[in-house]
Amino acid sequence: MTLPLAVSPAVDSAVSKIFRRVVPLFIVMLICNQLNRSNIGYAQTHLEADVGIGAAAYGFGAGVFFIAYAIFELPSNVLMEKFGAKVWLTRIMISWGLVSAAMAFVNGPEMFYALRFLLGVAEAGFFPAIIFYFTRWLPNNHRSRATALFIAGSSIAAAISGPLSGPLLSLDGLGGHHGWQWMFALEGLLSVVVGCIAYRLLDSKIDDAKWLTGPEKHDLQAVIAEEDVLRSEASAKRGESGSRWKLLLQPRILVCCGIFFAITMAIYANTFWLPSIIRRIPGTTDVTVGLLSSLPWICAIFAMYYSNRSADRTGRHKPYLVAALLIGGIGTMAAAFVTPWLALPLLCVATMGFKSASPLFWSIPQRTLHPMVLAPAIAIINSLGNLGGFVAPFGFGVIKEQTGTVTIGLVVLSLFALAAAAAVTYFRRDKEDIDDVADLPEVGSDEPTVAAK
Repeated sequence: MTLPLAVSPAVDSAVSKIFRRVVPLFIVMLICNQLNRSNIGYAQTHLEADVGIGAAAYGFGAGVFFIAYAIFELPSNVLMEKFGAKVWLTRIMISWGLVSAAMAFVNGPEMFYALRFLLGVAEAGFFPAIIFYFTRWLPNNHRSRATALFIAGSSIAAAISGPLSGPLLSLDGLGGHHGWQWMFALEGLLSVVVGCIAYRLLDSKIDDAKWLTGPEKHDLQAVIAEEDVLRSEASAKRGESGSRWKLLLQPRILVCCGIFFAITMAIYANTFWLPSIIRRIPGTTDVTVGLLSSLPWICAIFAMYYSNRSADRTGRHKPYLVAALLIGGIGTMAAAFVTPWLALPLLCVATMGFKSASPLFWSIPQRTLHPMVLAPAIAIINSLGNLGGFVAPFGFGVIKEQTGTVTIGLVVLSLFALAAAAAVTYFRRDKEDIDDVADLPEVGSDEPTVAAK
């Protein structure tokens, strides 16, 4: 008797190989991405002293990256479809490494703005390309785990960026250059090296993977095709039909943009302003600020892993997402009204909530959207949602410059998180939604697939 494709040993073997070969590479790539994107948080005070970039200018420069990112996100994904993930992801990584290294030559606010904008142009398309890559390479009940492991790379980067950036900043005067110049140059060149390695290891399509056997390729592609059919049928039952552009205007995509906007605001507010909050603790130095800044991100790594593993086991991702957003919002609210020492553990709790919310959130579009619009929809959600990465740092900078504190900014962040938690309820559970693991054929399960039925 022939086994259903969903329980094929070839599929299990292929998935294991992908988790051993591709997922770790993507994690390393995201670590480099986050280091180059957020290292200005550690250079803030030095840029102000050496280059004359004040709080408002710093906040605008930190945020203008996301404007460029949003503008070029969709075009970048279109070009990826033309050139393939292998070439395009490598191009993205090498170009962002070169632009990040060029930050070592910043000599004023205008150049700071220009390079941050170019960094957004260079990075555009990276994150949605990998999220879409998972939908084309992994069966449904493995994608959330892969996404969580991938996004954990950003927490790992945040955890090591302090211990890494602190010593690099301490190189001040070496070779006649400032420590922040060494930090930008070395961390940028690291991305260039990793990008060259990625070109040798990546494949654009399952058929291109010489490290998969013939049966592994065949069965893996068949399972993914079956899941596409189920999603298409679910979209039709909801009355979603027509052209790709018409489908992109459906309300659920707009709601997804709003939820991800709130999550991004919270994550990048912490990324860019956490070091300055910790500097309020008496007796801190560049090294101790770096070490203390890593604590929330270390906590977030464990929270992301266990929350997403539990959500995958139960097949109920939305309740976990709501809980994560509530934890993040309440933790941020509480941190706004306590001393710096008490704010640090509360921000650890908040970061655990917000970082866990990110991979939990991506389970919604991955499991519910029509396959025809999945790639552009992911790009649109990510690009519009990432505008929160502009609003948060810029808004914090203006608030701090006007009030001398970030208290109001933390309160606003918490309110956005609570609103996002309420918005998740838009995706109600009913028989026409395919948004849980149990609704799709699972690799390793006893449930027959569409073909088998």
